Amino acid sequence: MPEVAASAPEKGHARLSLEQFEALLMALRNEGWQLVGPTVRDEALVHEGISGVKDLPRGWTEVQEAGRYRLARREDEALFGYSVGPKSWKHLLFVPRLRLMSAHRQEEGFRVESEPSAPPRLALIGARSCDLHAIAVQDRTFLEGPYRDPDYAARRERLFVVAVNCGQAGGTCFCVSMRTGPRVTFGFDIALTELLEGEHRFLAEAGSERGAALLARLGAGAASEEDLRTADAVVERTAQRMGRTMDTTDIKGLLYRNLEHPRWDDVAQRCLACTNCTLVCPTCFCSTVEDTSDLRGEVAERWRRWDSCFTLEHSHLHGGNVRQSIRSRYRQWHTHKLASWWDQFGTSGCIGCGRCITWCPVGIDITEEVAAIRAADGARSSA
Repeated sequence: MPEVAASAPEKGHARLSLEQFEALLMALRNEGWQLVGPTVRDEALVHEGISGVKDLPRGWTEVQEAGRYRLARREDEALFGYSVGPKSWKHLLFVPRLRLMSAHRQEEGFRVESEPSAPPRLALIGARSCDLHAIAVQDRTFLEGPYRDPDYAARRERLFVVAVNCGQAGGTCFCVSMRTGPRVTFGFDIALTELLEGEHRFLAEAGSERGAALLARLGAGAASEEDLRTADAVVERTAQRMGRTMDTTDIKGLLYRNLEHPRWDDVAQRCLACTNCTLVCPTCFCSTVEDTSDLRGEVAERWRRWDSCFTLEHSHLHGGNVRQSIRSRYRQWHTHKLASWWDQFGTSGCIGCGRCITWCPVGIDITEEVAAIRAADGARSSA
């Protein structure tokens, strides 16, 4: 199992200058970790390979609303002055396309070759609390129970996590409602809070022994009481500025009571079944398997790739498709995410990142849909 640490306050807090933060990244590189962090590409902030501080989105932020996303310049030089971009860390652990095996024709039969499981050692730079909760959700899916996914397990075990407490809430964020942020509380080796008042610096907290050892090698000094108060104020300010809220009181019972609610028809008239929401969601895990072969019949391969419960073919069983309408497919996604996920995995499948709202072409808002069903349910109960 991967190393998962609690907030580990006993390891103390340290103060890092910008130069020491750059040294931290270089130390990880020198130890053989591939750095993956936020960078600007195609007019968005995405998680990709970086070489150091120069590749981080200094002075950039995001403006997000339902069906809308754009980059904007900040008035400061913050390196992590944004909420979340279209990419979570899912594509690094549950990869979009994976070859499972290949078979090569021989004189007598076939030689089957399994894919080697030697993924790179990745250092995640700038992981947010909501996305660490999402990784924990996927851990339950792929690591717990009778069937473990060997590829996911191998990738999960080769991570070093440098998390960042959020200093800005996005227009579609609602992590406070889901109790998944904005403060990082577990799953990290080092957690940073970017402080911009006065000297540009970071408050650093070690969450694992290797994280504490790295901070010690950098010569990080002890944080002052002022640093701690400033960092707390940053997180508290972010928590007060969520772009969305969701009332989660008895949400499983609410949705189970309203499987035939007319709101599902309303949203189906707007939904394009484009699968954007499931592709950007950091916890969705639907996949399909494809078999291919070359024209000569010498080599056959089996591939796993991402799929979505919004595609008609995904619900195909012998005899036909069990969810033929967009209404039924949207309802399945919505109720699974917020209700039946609890029955399967003991947790919510939604971590409040708001990506499904931002990247829906028609601006369908999961918090708005819950509120509409709750309002009608309450009116019916009081009648």
